[in-house]
Amino acid sequence: MASIRPFAAIRPAAEYAARIAALPYDVYNRKEAKERTAKEPMSFLRIDRPETNFPDDHDMYAPEVYQKAHDILYDMVEKGNYIKEETPVYYIYELCMDGRRQTGIVACASIDDYLNNVIRKHENTREEKEIDRIRHVDACNAQTGPIFLAYRSRPAVNEIVDRIKQDTPLYDFISEDGIGHSVWIIREEPDISRINEEFRNTAHIYIADGHHRAASAVKVGIKRRKEHPGYNGEEAFNYFLSVLFPDDQLSILPYNRVVRDLNGLSEQEFLEKLAACCEIEKKDSPYQPVEKGTFGMYLAGQWYCLRSPSEWKVKDPVAGLDVSILQDHILEPILGIKDPRTDERIDFVGGIRGLSELERRCLSDMKAAFSMYPTSIQELFEVADHGLLMPPKSTWFEPKLRSGIFIHQI
Repeated sequence: MASIRPFAAIRPAAEYAARIAALPYDVYNRKEAKERTAKEPMSFLRIDRPETNFPDDHDMYAPEVYQKAHDILYDMVEKGNYIKEETPVYYIYELCMDGRRQTGIVACASIDDYLNNVIRKHENTREEKEIDRIRHVDACNAQTGPIFLAYRSRPAVNEIVDRIKQDTPLYDFISEDGIGHSVWIIREEPDISRINEEFRNTAHIYIADGHHRAASAVKVGIKRRKEHPGYNGEEAFNYFLSVLFPDDQLSILPYNRVVRDLNGLSEQEFLEKLAACCEIEKKDSPYQPVEKGTFGMYLAGQWYCLRSPSEWKVKDPVAGLDVSILQDHILEPILGIKDPRTDERIDFVGGIRGLSELERRCLSDMKAAFSMYPTSIQELFEVADHGLLMPPKSTWFEPKLRSGIFIHQI
């Protein structure tokens, strides 16, 4: 039984929404973030990456950096760049990329659901990656980057969303990368109550993207509970900012692999080892797999299709993933890449970059590339339902949720 609730967001005044909305903080390195904020001074990156307001050699984790994020946020509220919703509501957030739309409910999810595994995960988190966001949330007294959650589609929720979308949107703009962003408000109590009921009848929801942001928000909530031992569970810090999308609207892009060398093998020796264990077919053009159990490979200017033998295809939720099959049968035994989390001989390329990026990498710093068939949302659910973890870099979600459109004050 999932518990979500409406909230009174701090959100941009309509005329500033397109200028404020920003890609997640971890999409940029420090130099890129500073370039972006120089180009658009109202970008939420000034708050999400507050080190952009300091000289390049300033410690980006210094206390005054996080205090700067707080000061900019509430200065923008005071100036009217941001406004505060008067009553708790749900929001609808729709993203459109290449004609495909995905529409989610913006809500606050329960940290107890996270702790009790009603909200299911498929990745481990690393504490050192959480610390920055913990300090950011704590200093701002607010959650600023929504967690991307998924749930099994519910017709009653879809009906409410479709009906509200007939109204004029609160925001409606296209960002620089061509992604459409539209927002509506669900204000009426019967609709809010029905959504609450529908999620109470939903056994589990799933983190699709944002495991570290979710863990950070939860840890701040736990910290606030210790600071307020008389808490009753209704306080805002018991919930974290989320956008919940139905599974039938989501598309996962592949997360491709590139390798630096052939583990001491010549190109011919490598091809012979592959031919001994799987079917290889030359391709006349860049090859993107069209079915599970197949891989594209780019080597020495030539594209190939690799097809898995039947014995590689297993029912185990993790071992049966294409990323696992490639790792377990090619990358480790032939190329000697034992731990893709730490081995510097492998790198990962998000599917949004296309096959041309794989070719470019092989012409610059890599020897071979593998294009993947994408992991499905149902495979993600199955791994999480078994309490298991996906291999690193198994999923690439597009489009990315924007930060700064919805802020949950805690």
